Amino acid sequence: MSDPSAPIVEEESPEDMEFGRKLFASGVDFLKGVVDLASLPTPDRPEVAFAGRSNVGKSSLINALFRRKALARASNTPGRTRELNYFTIQERLYVVDLPGYGYAKVTRTLVEKWTKLTRRYLQGRPSLMRVYLLVDSRHGLKPSDEDLMKELNTAAVSYQIVLTKADKCKKTHLDAVLADTQARLKKQMAAHPTVLLTSAEKGDGIEQLRSEIGKFVEKS
Repeated sequence: MSDPSAPIVEEESPEDMEFGRKLFASGVDFLKGVVDLASLPTPDRPEVAFAGRSNVGKSSLINALFRRKALARASNTPGRTRELNYFTIQERLYVVDLPGYGYAKVTRTLVEKWTKLTRRYLQGRPSLMRVYLLVDSRHGLKPSDEDLMKELNTAAVSYQIVLTKADKCKKTHLDAVLADTQARLKKQMAAHPTVLLTSAEKGDGIEQLRSEIGKFVEKS
């Protein structure tokens, strides 16, 4: 009998893995920082977005995906990303780095402005294929993460949990966080059932994430 608490693992085919590898090695450019919906680029290609609490490791993960050291700015100062930062792989895919939530050393007015912009973007972007919701493996899901999950469920936007900084945790703790996360996802309508486990520093899970994203380009 299978263990219902065991992590769900989705096997990636060699073909998908190779496509993802080539896609993210084909060249990337920073396109623009978007501060209002009128400045969004034309939705003429698949688009994926990365969301998460401030200091969860979004910039580091994006840099690892593209094999770059400073494509997305990584900082020890939470709340550094203050726009919808658009990156483009040739003319095939947009990757969007969303402002972090949960903490920022700025005024409440600015935080509310970023939050409103992000919410409007998530609710009305027709080319958005999936949101990758990054969660720190050391802490697991926080109330602010679950608030965003509820909004994505309401907007019927597909999202997938990506546990970051897996190399910072002991296996017993990691297994517990993984099991708890997947248990909470079972009642979420828009959630992808597979939780990805990653480490930007060690490279764990990066190839699988490239493969997952590459599928949206293959289907377009």
